[in-house]
Amino acid sequence: MDNLEQLVAEAAAAFAAATELARLEDAKAAYLGKEGALTVLLKGLGKLPPEERKAAGAAINAAKARIEALLAERREALKAAQLAAQLEATALDVTLPGRGQPAGTHHPVMRTLERIEALFASIGFAVADGPEIETDWHNFTALNTPENHPARSMHDTFYLLDEQGRVRPDVLLRTHTSPVQIRTMLAHVEKYRHLDPLPEIRVICPGRVYRVDSDATHSPMFHQVEGLWVGENVSFADLKGVIVDFLRRFFESDDLQVRFRPSFFPFTEPSAEIDVAFMHGELKGRWLEIAGCGMVHPNVLRHGGIDPERYTGFAFGMGPDRLTMLRYGIHDLRLFFDGDLRFLSQFQ
Repeated sequence: MDNLEQLVAEAAAAFAAATELARLEDAKAAYLGKEGALTVLLKGLGKLPPEERKAAGAAINAAKARIEALLAERREALKAAQLAAQLEATALDVTLPGRGQPAGTHHPVMRTLERIEALFASIGFAVADGPEIETDWHNFTALNTPENHPARSMHDTFYLLDEQGRVRPDVLLRTHTSPVQIRTMLAHVEKYRHLDPLPEIRVICPGRVYRVDSDATHSPMFHQVEGLWVGENVSFADLKGVIVDFLRRFFESDDLQVRFRPSFFPFTEPSAEIDVAFMHGELKGRWLEIAGCGMVHPNVLRHGGIDPERYTGFAFGMGPDRLTMLRYGIHDLRLFFDGDLRFLSQFQ
């Protein structure tokens, strides 16, 4: 029994001296392993006289239980110490202010659209909207586009499919926001048919449009803003005044030069391209095409339910994406739609 007490004391000292779990397992093997001191004593019970064997076995098992208890206690203590050290190494100062997530902001193209809407609202233009899936009649025919016009080709336009997977030539993704002009005129005539003369129509039509095109300056999906002013005695001079005033206010440059270059569009006659020349920065002295415009073609007015002999109007179309590129000095249109936060965060 004295030897057992000494063995327990030695085991307690060995466990206490172990400062790591690996060392503790080594100490355990010295007492409880296959060749450990207690294991040797248990194996030697068979050599004792039968009358001593029972008492000796009980004493050895009691000592084994005490050593196992000491081992478990030391093991838990080492685990607790190890956890405390890990927590200390990775401690957080909870009194520091949190980093938080930066607030989001509007997309640069959306900023431009809002700016365009605000500037035109200041001179009495309302915002009109229409569907992005359009009929051929609204998108082409009502806008005086010939049947053989290249824009009607599947190389330029996204046509939809029917249930059998066949192309439907009468339904497409709109290629411009001009169909909204037709819808606006028809709705306006229906609403004010009891009035003579008709109130003026003065709207802009911003929105997404789709064409089969993709490179640094073109995207299959992009934005467009159409403008329409219809009334009695509306002239090309009114068109020039509105456009020049808008562009100078948009680019915040009173000395911005604007020119109207003769062109052709099926839905306007006469028609013009609008160019601007910047007087400052890297674009100084360069003429850049900004938009297209013209007086609304009589056939378009007729399709809108308006008498071209009595009313006239002008229309224009511009690309907010291109205006955004010029305003912020961006050279690749695809950056707007890649979703790269490194690029977009610059506009916060």
